[in-house]
Amino acid sequence: MVAASTPAIKVLTGAGIAHRVHAYAHDPRAQSFGEEAVDALGAELGVRAEQIFKTLVIELSTGTLAVAVLPVPAKLSLKAAAAALGAPKANMADKTKAERTTGYVLGGVSPLGQRKTLPTVIDASALDWDRVLCSAGKRGLEIELAPAELVRATGAVTAPITS
Repeated sequence: MVAASTPAIKVLTGAGIAHRVHAYAHDPRAQSFGEEAVDALGAELGVRAEQIFKTLVIELSTGTLAVAVLPVPAKLSLKAAAAALGAPKANMADKTKAERTTGYVLGGVSPLGQRKTLPTVIDASALDWDRVLCSAGKRGLEIELAPAELVRATGAVTAPITS
C-alpha cells in the first residue's frame, strides 16, 4: 500500500471503501498513460490489461462534460457512451476544459474525486472482474478496488461502451 493522498483516494477512504493504491515510476515521455500502467503493474499484480481502466473525459451533445471508464486496450465508442448517458452524441472533451473541470491533468484523471462530479459510464466488462484498477488522480498512481465499489463511489451507470 502506498501512503499517498489525492482527492480520489480521499473519496474512497471517506466512504470506507476497501482499496489498495499502487505507485510506479511515471516516464514523462510516455505517450499512452494507460499502456504505461499496464506495463508497470500488470505482471507485478497478476492482472490482465483488461482489468486496468482508463478514464476519458467526453463532451455530450448537450454541452455537459462526462466521464467514460473503459479497459486500457479497448477503444471508446463515443456513440455508445453518449447513449448510456442519455445524449445523442459525444466528442472527446477539450484538454484544457477537461483538466479545469476535473481538477486532474490528463493521464492522471480519476473517475473519483473530481473537482466537479461528472456523469460517469463504466464499461460493463468491469463487472466481469473481482478487482479493477483505475487512476488514483496522479500519473504513476493507480487504485485497485472491486468494480461494484467503483460503480457505487462514482454513481456511474454501466454499459458496453467499447467499439
